[in-house]
Amino acid sequence: MKGGDGGGGGGGRGVGAAAASGGGGGGEVAGADRGSPAAMEWKFSQVFGERAAGEEVQEVDIISAIEFDKSGDHLATGDRGGRVVLFERTDTRDHGMSRRDLERVDFPVGRHPEFRYKTEFQSHEPEFDYLKSLEIEEKINKIRWCQTANSALFLLSTNDKTIKFWKVHEKKVKKITDMNVDRAKTMGNGSIHRLSNDFLFPPEGIPSLRLPVVTSYETSLVARCRRVYAHAHDYHINSISNNSDGETFISADDLRINLWNLEISNQSFNIVDVKPQNMEDLTEVITSSEFHPTHCHMLAYSSSKGSIRLIDLRQSALCDGHAQLFEEPEAPASRSFFTEIIASISDIKFAKDGRHILSRDYMTLKLWDINMDSGPVATYQVHEYLRPKLCDLYENDSIFDKFECCLSGDGQRVATGSYSNLFRVFGCAPGSIEATTLEASKNPMRRQAPTPSRPSRSLSSITRVVRRGGAESPGGVDANGNSFDFTTKLLHLAWHPTESSIACAAANSLYMYYA
Repeated sequence: MKGGDGGGGGGGRGVGAAAASGGGGGGEVAGADRGSPAAMEWKFSQVFGERAAGEEVQEVDIISAIEFDKSGDHLATGDRGGRVVLFERTDTRDHGMSRRDLERVDFPVGRHPEFRYKTEFQSHEPEFDYLKSLEIEEKINKIRWCQTANSALFLLSTNDKTIKFWKVHEKKVKKITDMNVDRAKTMGNGSIHRLSNDFLFPPEGIPSLRLPVVTSYETSLVARCRRVYAHAHDYHINSISNNSDGETFISADDLRINLWNLEISNQSFNIVDVKPQNMEDLTEVITSSEFHPTHCHMLAYSSSKGSIRLIDLRQSALCDGHAQLFEEPEAPASRSFFTEIIASISDIKFAKDGRHILSRDYMTLKLWDINMDSGPVATYQVHEYLRPKLCDLYENDSIFDKFECCLSGDGQRVATGSYSNLFRVFGCAPGSIEATTLEASKNPMRRQAPTPSRPSRSLSSITRVVRRGGAESPGGVDANGNSFDFTTKLLHLAWHPTESSIACAAANSLYMYYA
């Protein structure tokens, strides 16, 4: 994923309608108002690791994690091959102008973030647990940036079982000049007294001694694993999150959440344990967890039943009891076999202000106010057009896909991925009806279609190709006539912390867009 391609074209006005069109289908925003601002105009910026037509994608190259650092100047991606690739921002904030000249400019300088490949390193290797006869794959599940120090970058990366703390810094390779002995000349002399393997001394001696000078020869980036946090999870790690205190972080698996100190790798504290005494009584599992962005004693975690629990570390050492519970009960009349499956939350994110939590389940995005636990303040329909296909999605396991979500730095917009390498952007400001569907390609708006004047029809005629063993390759057309493909899914994306820029992963390619 070293190669990068940039550009500013491929932009167009998004569809700002309550029932947004496009391959995502059914982009209805609950409680939208008509006097809303216009939708953002998204444009293609860059792509790294673009596939050529017909090129086969290697499994190990598929991106499995994306994360901006707090400043937005660095971006990290992890892949299924256990590698972490770092990118750095190249567009200068001063645009080559002095501060005084910038202050004289009476118009905003319209520059979007641009990145370049910085370095990469092998974070995890495949392992084998001999006690449990279990293969541990090297795939990177999550990446989280830590506080920088002395221009060095620090980050956490995890696979299913092991978390690693990495330091990436510049290392200067030194070169010594002005030596007293010229190796080239002394090598030509017949009699040389060899004092060591590296030093040659001429027989007539040296008339004068010079002090050698150390000069910096070249600078290279080095990634060094500072600590390994292992053997603390019986089940697969699904999330890690840094604390705002800069000293601790949490890691969560299906049944437990552990609290770590960055400096101590051989000990962690179990703060949440939902494992029942009898595993037959297990009704829900932990799916995601995240620390509050400013309060170091608060964190939230989501469950497979569609609930979010906010816990306070000041209440007790073992936080099985929650401070607040956020859930939206399902109407009894609408219950079905798939109700609990599609209610499972795959990702949660705190807004930058810490007031709101964004959650993603299979069908919707929901925005919650931590001061109001009666229900979400907004619900954004992402996959409503797939409701008639739930049976087929269950048969080919697509219904268990875990889509991530993200919020803009100003909290005015939210985004999440979908199938056919599409992603959705919704406006969440009061009165906003923005609902835009974009495609991870150099022309992100090409999948747009006019908003239908009548409600979207259900999917009726879908072609199905049955493979050997009963597996399906579902595909067809949505209510707007756009084809979709469940084998190409956009699971991972991240919003720049300060600018209107989104990075998203389509297989092994990293696409970046700006507005």
